[in-house]
Amino acid sequence: MFNVEQERKEIEFRLIDDTEMPPIVITMDENDMPKVVINRDYAIWLSLHRKIIGGCAESLYSKIDELLTSHLKDQRAFQQME
Repeated sequence: MFNVEQERKEIEFRLIDDTEMPPIVITMDENDMPKVVINRDYAIWLSLHRKIIGGCAESLYSKIDELLTSHLKDQRAFQQME
């Protein structure tokens, strides 16, 4: 078994006040790293649902993993057809 240490990368967080934007957005920064934008215009809603939102991390990871596994299976199938 290989023990590979990954460098821990910090995620940028930005606070905004914008009625046109949703409560939370995960996007990219200028270095192509994840950036989380939190809209203070939804402070009450965010506060009310803070535990649900915080618990989304595991489900989000699972869905991204599912998406990537599907993509890799498709890529492997295309590779085998060559």
